[in-house]
Amino acid sequence: MAQMDYGLTETQIEIRDMVREFAQDRVKPVRAELDEKEEFPRELLNELGRMDLMGLYIPEEYGGFGAESMLDFVLAVEELSRVCIGVSVSYAANALGADPILIGGSDEQKKKYLPPLASGEKLAAFALTEPNAGSDAGGIQTTAVKKGDKYILNGTKQWITNGGEADTYTIMAVTDKSKGARGTSFFIVEKGMPGFSFGKKEKKLGIRASATRELIFEDCEVPAENIIGREGMGFILGMKTFDVSRPGIAIQGVGLAQGALDEAVTYARTRHQFGRPVAANQGLQWMLAEMAVKVETARALTYAVCRTLDKGLKDVSKLSAMCKLYATDAAMSVTTDAVQVLGGYGYMREYPVEKMMRDAKILQIYEGTNQIQREVIGLSLIKEYASVK
Repeated sequence: MAQMDYGLTETQIEIRDMVREFAQDRVKPVRAELDEKEEFPRELLNELGRMDLMGLYIPEEYGGFGAESMLDFVLAVEELSRVCIGVSVSYAANALGADPILIGGSDEQKKKYLPPLASGEKLAAFALTEPNAGSDAGGIQTTAVKKGDKYILNGTKQWITNGGEADTYTIMAVTDKSKGARGTSFFIVEKGMPGFSFGKKEKKLGIRASATRELIFEDCEVPAENIIGREGMGFILGMKTFDVSRPGIAIQGVGLAQGALDEAVTYARTRHQFGRPVAANQGLQWMLAEMAVKVETARALTYAVCRTLDKGLKDVSKLSAMCKLYATDAAMSVTTDAVQVLGGYGYMREYPVEKMMRDAKILQIYEGTNQIQREVIGLSLIKEYASVK
C-alpha cells in the first residue's frame, strides 16, 4: 500500500508501531463493551503507563520519556483514535491537564506533579469550561480569593474530561474581577482536597468510555504555592495551552477518520450486490476517494503544525486552529460517509462506524468549537495583513 513519507525518525516509527499494536490487540476487542457500559478505560491506561507511554510528552528530568518532538505524542494519539477516541481522549486529557504545569509551572511544581503523571500512577485533567463559559474563556466565574498562605476556590467547572478519575487538576479561576480575562489565574488542585467534589458522570452521545463530570468547589482551600506562575497569567497560560493541545484534537480526528475509511474500504471490497463487490460501483469509488483525500490532507496539515510548534514559533494560534478545524470537520464528514457506504449495516451497533460517527461530533465542539476556530483564524489573518506595509 502506497503511503506518504513523512520523514519519521526511527523512534517515532517505533512509537507508532507499538501503539498501533496495542490499539489493535488490547483496545479493539473491548471498545464496543466500553462504549456500551460507559466504562472508563483505567486498565488500558495503566498498561500504557507500564509501557512508558503515558509520559511521552514529559521531559526525562521529570520522569517522562523525553520525546524528541510533539509529533511523537501525536502519533500515539492517532493510533489510539484509529480504534477508539473514547480511549484516546482519556489518554490525551492527561497531557492536557499537565500542559499548564509544563508551560508555566515552577521547577518545584514540575518535580512534584509530573513524575506520577509520566508513570501513569496518577491522571490529570484540565478545567476551564463552566455552565456559562465555554468557548468564552474570559467569562469564567469560579473565583480564587487569597487568604494568608491559601487560596479559597468557589465555583463549578462543567464537562471536564477525566473528571472524577484524575488525581491532579489544573483549574482556571478569577483572582481579580476588575481585570476581566487578565484577572484570571491557574491553580493545581488535588483530588481529595477539602471542599473539592464531583457532580454526576455525564451520559454522552459519543466518547462514552471517557469520564465527563462537573467539578464543584465550595470554600476549597488550595495552598498558595499551587498557583501556576503568578496572578493574572491565567488567560495567557490557557491560550498557550490551547495552542499546543489543539493539534492533539486534530490528530484524534485524523485517527478516527482513518479508522472509518479502513472499515468502509474493507466492507466495499467484501460486500457483494448484483453479483459483484459494491466497490465496483464508480459512485462508491468516488466517495471513498474523497474520504481518503480528506484523511491524508488532515494528517499532512496536523503533522506540519506539530513540526512548526517544535521549532519554537511563538505565534501559532492560527495554525493550531487551522489543523483542529480542518481535521475535525474531515472526521465528521468521513465517518458520516462511512456509515453511508455500509448502508443499513452502518447504522447498526454491530459495526463500528456507527460508534465512530457518534464519537466524531465532539471533535467539532471541545477545545473551542469550530466556529471559534474560524474566528481565531480570521482575526489572525486581519491582524497579519494590517501589519503589512
